[in-house]
Amino acid sequence: MSASPSGTNVEPLQDRKNGARYFEAAYRVRTGDVDQQMRVRLDAVARYLQDIANDNIEATDYGASDPFWIVRRTVIDVIRPFSWPAGVTAQRWCGALSTRWTNMRVRLTADHETNRFNPDERAPGLIETEAFWINVNDQGMPSRITDGMLDMLSQMTDEHRLRWRSMNPDKAPDASSVELPDRQHVLRSTDFDPFKHLNNAAYLEAIEDELIDQPDLVEGPHRVVIEYLRPIVPGVSITLRRVREADRLLVWMLIPDDAGDQVVAATVSVSTLPA
Repeated sequence: MSASPSGTNVEPLQDRKNGARYFEAAYRVRTGDVDQQMRVRLDAVARYLQDIANDNIEATDYGASDPFWIVRRTVIDVIRPFSWPAGVTAQRWCGALSTRWTNMRVRLTADHETNRFNPDERAPGLIETEAFWINVNDQGMPSRITDGMLDMLSQMTDEHRLRWRSMNPDKAPDASSVELPDRQHVLRSTDFDPFKHLNNAAYLEAIEDELIDQPDLVEGPHRVVIEYLRPIVPGVSITLRRVREADRLLVWMLIPDDAGDQVVAATVSVSTLPA
């Protein structure tokens, strides 16, 4: 079980129910996943989570009955960081649910290897994650999970009354009240999926740009929480409003609404975790 960030009220991620089934898949850390210090980036972690979610649904009979899911929030606890080269094992299970949404837990472990570019031995990596997934219909509206899938998920957890509770402050402060100036983040055509939604990994690419100037936050164990409030579609400009606290970075991703006013599309926090 991971610890909660210092200075916050975030609860630790709960471990898997004893004896509960889970889905497991193996991946590889590639050079495209790491930064210049060979640390696996947050956007790469998001891609691992997307891959195992897709692989998990394809391995069941529910790809036809419950095919559409959207992520409302992702929590990433980097306990021991990953680096290249390594093999990654992902285990996915349901940690809590209601009739329309679930908390899906994914535990990522890395068995580090050595090569001529990274010859030092490293401890095995550990990243604990949890994502709040909403089941939707083909119109994008929240929809009841089918009985068969609900029965399968219910066997993995004793928490069957999951409710939404925000973990990040959703209201952005005025630009005049923060020390850091707003920053524009440029999106690319490759950042969008076939449904013209910004890929989940692309949000965290913007955060990786922020962490270049905040390296202390990721030098040790840390937690990242991203909550999605509004969709970001092609052609939209993103403004990042940032606040650095003692052990936490808060980022609000702002986009213009139909009237031209800035509204929050997503919130992100990066916090240190106790060692």
